[in-house]
Formats: sequence, structure tokens, C-alpha cells
Amino acid sequence: MTTTTAPSPVLEATGVTMRFGGLTAVRNVDLTVNAGEIVGLIGPNGAGKTTFFNCLTGLYVPTEGKVAYKGTVLPPKPHLVTSAGIARTFQNIRLFANMTVLENVLVGRHTRTKEGLWSALLRGPGFRKAEATSRERAMELLEFIGLEHKADHLSRNLPYGEQRKLEIARAMASEPGLLLLDEPTAGMNPQETRATEDLVFAIRDRGIAVLVIEHDMRFIFNLSDRVACLVQGEKLVEGTSEVVQGDERVIAAYLGTPFEGAPGDEELAEVEAAEAAGAAPATTATPVTPVTPVTPVTPVTPVTPVTEAADTTPAAEPTEPTEAAAETETPATTEATETSATHTADDTDATAEAAPAEETPAAPEAPAVTPADADEPDAHGSSTSKEGNAS
Repeated sequence: MTTTTAPSPVLEATGVTMRFGGLTAVRNVDLTVNAGEIVGLIGPNGAGKTTFFNCLTGLYVPTEGKVAYKGTVLPPKPHLVTSAGIARTFQNIRLFANMTVLENVLVGRHTRTKEGLWSALLRGPGFRKAEATSRERAMELLEFIGLEHKADHLSRNLPYGEQRKLEIARAMASEPGLLLLDEPTAGMNPQETRATEDLVFAIRDRGIAVLVIEHDMRFIFNLSDRVACLVQGEKLVEGTSEVVQGDERVIAAYLGTPFEGAPGDEELAEVEAAEAAGAAPATTATPVTPVTPVTPVTPVTPVTPVTEAADTTPAAEPTEPTEAAAETETPATTEATETSATHTADDTDATAEAAPAEETPAAPEAPAVTPADADEPDAHGSSTSKEGNAS
């Protein structure tokens, strides 16, 4: 007969509420993390995940509720919480930039050493022994995360992904029973994310429970044994990865679609009423937009017909065509020249008829007269121009 033992809870958060003045960031949240378990905490931006972490680690004193580690209520002091067995990393990396990689890990050992001020000043045998033990433990952690070859490098010179690993090693230096990771893969590429996932599994295999905040859904669902979703400071749902990612309320919370019974329904109704009131006058102004089609003006651009007008202007200039113009006329304008010549001939005939009777009989035969005869004056001193004869 096999007996199953219930998992022992490492963390028990009961009714945790955190208010900042009139703003309730976390409202009545219950969460339990068992030994050797990985629990994920998800939710949209502003859901209160990091605020909840700060309440668990003593950075914030909860307005209501209590936090217990292995059955003991934790005091609201960060160093006492770390001494009890809870360590954490931060969303923004908080390493000591001007200290080496090894020194950063040694800082995390301060809660596990017994030496005080006088021991450090005198540097007796007990201090040297404790220091050697701490360095040995720090080098083991650097080897565990794969940074032992960079122990003497400044932490600020490490790549981003390695700085994240170093922060995890510093948290593990306090030998915690529960590790809180706040967005450990933020800003990482897929290869670094996969390496972080393997690292978290290795930490769990060491018997350390892990509570993770993450926005990468693929990472958190592949990693976690259970997942809890926070929305507007309240725990919406908790269960396995399959249950949470198939919950319609979780999908609606991430897509921004309100659902029945969602936190803040009253505020949402007020916002919708205000938007409806403001949308009415806005819709009346929308018909102005059809004025925009001014594009039909563009067909005016073909100004090429102007060249044709320029070609026709020379035909209208000569009122009395000269002999040179008549000789240089192009074949394209012969018809216009012939018509103008006929009109000119008629004019000359009319002039000849209006002349006095004393004119010689040879005058009507002006077209046959040679240029020399055309220049001689007639009896009345008038002469026929070359232009007329040419016409």
C-alpha cells in the first residue's frame, strides 16, 4: 500500500492587500508555493505582480494580510526575510557595477556569515576561515551558472544575459529555500531564454522552490507546474498551464476585452459612458473628410498643347507677305499662302481699276512684267512694287 504525502508549503500568502492612498494595487491575493515547485505569476502590465513580490520580500508592508515562510510569519524587513530563506532578483538589474563578478556573489553571502565588525578589523583565524568558505561557495555558484572563467571581470563589462545569470547566482548565495525571479528573460533573445529555462530547472532540482513573474507566455507555460493570473490587483485564476491558457477570462484580460465580473467593471462603465458622450459630436464632423479628393486637378498638367499654338503663330503674322517670306514658306503652309496670294491679287486688281485712264495698256499684264520694268514709274509717277508683282 502506497501512501502519498501532501506537499509541504514553503510560502503561504493570505489575503495580501496593498494600498497606496486611494489606489489599491493588490487586493486580497492568496498564493501558496510548495517545496520543489515552480509557480508562474502572469498578468498584463500594471496588474500588481511586482508590488505583490515586494510585499512577499519585505520591501512593502502589506496593508492587510500576512506572509508566512514554512509556517512562520515573516517580519516586514528585507534582510530578515532573506535570512529566513527567501531571495529574489529584480526586474531591472541591480548589480554592483564596479565590483567583480566574484565580489557580487560574495555580497549575497552576508546573511550566512557570523563574523562582525571586530572580526573583520582584526582578521583573525575565524575570519580567514569564513572568508575562504565563502569564496569556495561563490566559485561553485559561478561554475553552476557558467561564469567561473569571468570571476575577476567587472560586472558592468558582462553581456546582458550573463548579468542576469550573475544576479541569480548572487541570490542563490544566501542559500534560500524559495527564489523569486522578476522577469528573468526580459530583453533576452531566444537562445538566452532557453538557457535561462534550463537554469531554472537546475535550480528546482537542487530542492529550491521558484516563483517566477514573466511576460513570455511560451517560457512561463513550459516552465511552471502551476500558473496564477493577476488582473487589476486581483487573482483571476490559478491552475495548470493548460487550464490557465484556455481560460476565456485570461484571454480577454490580455486582449483588453472586458468580461462579466471583471475587476473594475464600475470604472469601466463610467469610462464607456464618457466615451459615448464625447463620440456624438465627433461623428458630426466626420462628413468633412470627403472634401479631400482634390486629386482630379492633376490632369491639368499636360501643357504640351502650347507647342501647337506656338507653331500656328507665324501664319498669322504676315499681313503683307514679302518676297523673301514667300520664297521661304514651307510646304506645310502652301495652302494658306495660296489663299493669301489670291486675296492680294484681288486687291491689286482693284487698285489697277481705280488707277487713272492715262495708264498704259501694259499695266493689266503686271504678272508678266520683268522686275526691271516693274521698277519704272508710270505716267503719274506711281510704281508697281515687287511684292505686288510677286503676288
